[in-house]
Order: sequence, then structure tokens, then C-alpha cells
Amino acid sequence: MNTSEKIVNIHVGEVTLEGALSLVKGSKGIVLFAHGSGSSRHSPRNNYVAEVLRKAGLSTLLMDLLTREEDFDYRTRFDIDLLAGRLEGATIWLTAQEKTRDLKIGYFGASTGAAAAIKAAVSMPERIGAVVSRGGRPDMAEAELPEIKAPTLFIVGGRDDVVIELNRMAFKQLRVPVKEMVIVPGATHLFEEPGTLEEVANLAAHWFKRYLDMESRKVA
Repeated sequence: MNTSEKIVNIHVGEVTLEGALSLVKGSKGIVLFAHGSGSSRHSPRNNYVAEVLRKAGLSTLLMDLLTREEDFDYRTRFDIDLLAGRLEGATIWLTAQEKTRDLKIGYFGASTGAAAAIKAAVSMPERIGAVVSRGGRPDMAEAELPEIKAPTLFIVGGRDDVVIELNRMAFKQLRVPVKEMVIVPGATHLFEEPGTLEEVANLAAHWFKRYLDMESRKVA
């Protein structure tokens, strides 16, 4: 796997956000990670998933959607409109860079980041090729759920009872032709149990390869 990695600064509105951009040689798609409340681009879980995606031939961008000061504010952590706006800004940044502008973009959202991913995907349907939610709160983007056009996958832990029910309700509101909800047996909200995060990563890799990698789509 031939991968180039660098830290990037992304200007969105009046703030500058830091991200880790990893480009896999020959990749057709790139996955932008939207972290949940209280998390960052250093999240060990999302970094593990990103590594699996890169091994599958996908480029990745892990970034902080909030500044350090904003992350200390509980209200800002749950401001879905703000998070979605930052995600949109990062998406626009990707489409302006020479090495990423031709890549199909996917969103991987965790917790509240899933709601931000759905809102952002609805606002720029021509740019987003797939969305995956891990232990997400898609219900927090209730108004946008029926409008999303990108193939959407919800992944929930089998022991995360409340979030399972919230995801089921959100899933029913999806009108996109390609959608799936997978419950990982034995997993709690953070997928800390042995093998569960690996299953999440493999599910996500398959989904993104199928819908972001044009060559894979042709043979699917």
C-alpha cells in the first residue's frame, strides 16, 4: 500500500481546523470522518477504521470539526448545524485540491457526527457517494433523513439498546433506494468488545469500496 500522509489546515469560515490527510495511490474515493461529541481526529476507534479503509485502497481525511475552545463547550458539541457546516467546508476544500478533487467522497459519522454527515450529504448530493454511521445519532438530522440521496449504512451495537431504537426509527424515514442497517452482536456503544470494531471497519470498507470505487461498482 503506497500512502502519502500529511497534516493539513482547512479554513472554514472564521476558523482553521486541523486534519490528517492520507492519500492511497490509485484510490478512486476518499472518506471524510465526522467524529462524535467529545472526540477528535485522534480517536483510536476512527483511526483504526481509517487504517482498514486505507488497506482496502481508500484515501482518508480525519479532522477536528471543532476548535479546542469550541470542544470545551457542551452546546457546541451538539450543534449539528455547526458540525454539518464544518463538514461541508472540508468537503469543498477537498474538491479544490489538485490531488483530491477527482475522488468520490464518502462520510463516516460516529455518534453526533452521523447526524452532521447526513445533513452535509443532503446539502451537496452531487459530491457525496456514500454515508456510514457507527453507533450514530441519525435521528438528530430528522428533517434531512428523507432527502438523502447517497447509499446509507447504519451500524449499531447489539447491546446499545437505546441507540438501536433511535436508528430503527431513523432508518424508516430513509427514502434512498440503497440503505442497510447492521446490528453487530455483543457490541456496546463504543464497540470495545473483541472483534466488534473490526467488524465495523470491514462493513464500512465494503460499503465505501462498492459505492466510491467506480471499478468495484462495475463488477458488483
